Amino acid sequence: MSSDLLPASYRHLEPWVDRWALASQAERETTRRASTGAQLKAFYDALVGEGDGIVAHLNALPLDQLPAPEQRLLYLMLSLAEVAPHVELYRGDPRVPFSFEEERFIAEHGAAPGFNGDLYALPNRPA
Repeated sequence: MSSDLLPASYRHLEPWVDRWALASQAERETTRRASTGAQLKAFYDALVGEGDGIVAHLNALPLDQLPAPEQRLLYLMLSLAEVAPHVELYRGDPRVPFSFEEERFIAEHGAAPGFNGDLYALPNRPA
């Protein structure tokens, strides 16, 4: 059985799509905080060895014209970036240890799907 959730070379990662192919930073943070350390580690282990190949695959395409399977692959990599410090530095703690509540930080672009780094393109941004 085949699906088109991810590019053919990365279909073995499809079990992670429902939970981790998230379009916005806010979704990725919320999912990370709602996960257990074991869930973060399992996702990290599944993706981290694929990173160089995935980046090379995505770099061959224009970022603003990614087909849906590649867009989901990019979202998985952004979730890996969200999760990696918690596995590598915080011993699997889904929250930032020895800090105040993360929810107090509200990223201006956090709910913007596919944020491309252009802060001036955000709606409701003061001039």
